[in-house]
Amino acid sequence: MEHVTPAPGLPDILAPGLQVVFCGLNPGVDAAAAGHHFLGRGNRFWPVLHLAGFTPHLVAPHDDRSVLGFGLGLTAAVGRPTRRADQVEEDEFAQAAAGLLHKLAWAQPQWIAFLGKAAYAAMTGKRRLDWGEQPERFGGARVWILPNPSGLNRGYSKERLVDAYAELRRAQMTSS
Repeated sequence: MEHVTPAPGLPDILAPGLQVVFCGLNPGVDAAAAGHHFLGRGNRFWPVLHLAGFTPHLVAPHDDRSVLGFGLGLTAAVGRPTRRADQVEEDEFAQAAAGLLHKLAWAQPQWIAFLGKAAYAAMTGKRRLDWGEQPERFGGARVWILPNPSGLNRGYSKERLVDAYAELRRAQMTSS
C-alpha cells in the first residue's frame, strides 16, 4: 500500500519496504504548484536517475509516482516550497527531522539518499560530511549523501552527478 503524505508543497511518494528514498532539500515553487517532484527546467534529477541505472527508462516529472514500481521513493526534508534551496533556514531542517524520521519508520527503506549535505548536517548536527555512504543510520536506513541535481548546482556536471548516483546504485545492488 503506498503512502502519500500531504505536505505544504508536495506530496511524498513512499511505500513500505522501498530500496532507496531520495530526499530532496525542499520542493521548488513550480514543482509544488504542479504536484510533481523535480519539475524545474534545469533540474537534472530524472536524467541522472535513469543514467545511473535506477530506472530502465527516463521518467518524466509528471510520472514521478511510477518510481514506486522501481523500489524508489521521493520526499523532501522541508515541505515549504522556495525558488532556491538556500532560502531554507538551517533551523527548518532541524525542525523537520522528527517528521522525516517518522516517514522512514513507516516506510523502512534500505537506504535514504540525501540530495545535498545541508538537510542531513542540520538534522544530525554534523558539520563535517563527506559525499557517499555515512557511517551511521538515520531512521533505521543506511545513509548516502549525493550532490544536489539542481541546475543551480554548477559544481557538478551531469556526468559527475551520474557517477555519484551510480556509486549509490552499485552499493544498493550489492547490499540487496
